[in-house]
Amino acid sequence: MPVSKKHKAALAKVDRQKRYSFEEAVQLLKEAAYASFDETVEIAVRLGVDPRHADQMVRGTVGLPSGTGKTVRVAVFAKGEKEREAREAGADVAGAEDLVEKVQGGFLDFDKAIATPDIMGLVGKLGKILGPRGLMPNAKLGTVTFDVATAVKELKAGKIEFRVEKNGIVHCPMGKVSFAKEKILLNIAAFMDSIQRAKPATSKGAYVKGLVLSSTMGPGIKVDPLLLKDLKSYLV
Repeated sequence: MPVSKKHKAALAKVDRQKRYSFEEAVQLLKEAAYASFDETVEIAVRLGVDPRHADQMVRGTVGLPSGTGKTVRVAVFAKGEKEREAREAGADVAGAEDLVEKVQGGFLDFDKAIATPDIMGLVGKLGKILGPRGLMPNAKLGTVTFDVATAVKELKAGKIEFRVEKNGIVHCPMGKVSFAKEKILLNIAAFMDSIQRAKPATSKGAYVKGLVLSSTMGPGIKVDPLLLKDLKSYLV
């Protein structure tokens, strides 16, 4: 596949051998973005874990302080008062048996799903539909809860899930290139703080082995993991 002139120009701005600071990388990422749409800022973190072992699995959630820049459509499986609370909190669709039937009929017009614990017996029927798409509500991730209003608001505000892949890498969106540099850095700081808090006790040696920032169409920019301490000032 031929490389466009714009992509060549973006590649030329990045020193592939250098490991940049977070501030330098974000500034460079914004300068190298060239698509006609608002590209997503993405981070890839290579961890010193072996996800094949259950005790080295790294997963969790984090609320991005600056949001994701994306409109998140939320479905809530609940009934009665909890269904009403979900709708008032901003859920795009809510229901119990009716919503389960709708999803079984092919409705998947949502990005995240929440369920109250008393409805999970019904929602379990949707495992083969929601599971492969990463939409199944999960108590460990805070999406199986009676506090549906808080859960809806958090997801709408930019709460994301992260999970290490089998090759030891975690990929997540960190906002949009149109965000101010400080807002992107604040998201990265919150995300990396959560990653470090999720470090398994069985992980030995270097935990964060590599970091790469990129935009949807832009080149990867390596960041020096030794400079993680520089992010702490954004969390004050």
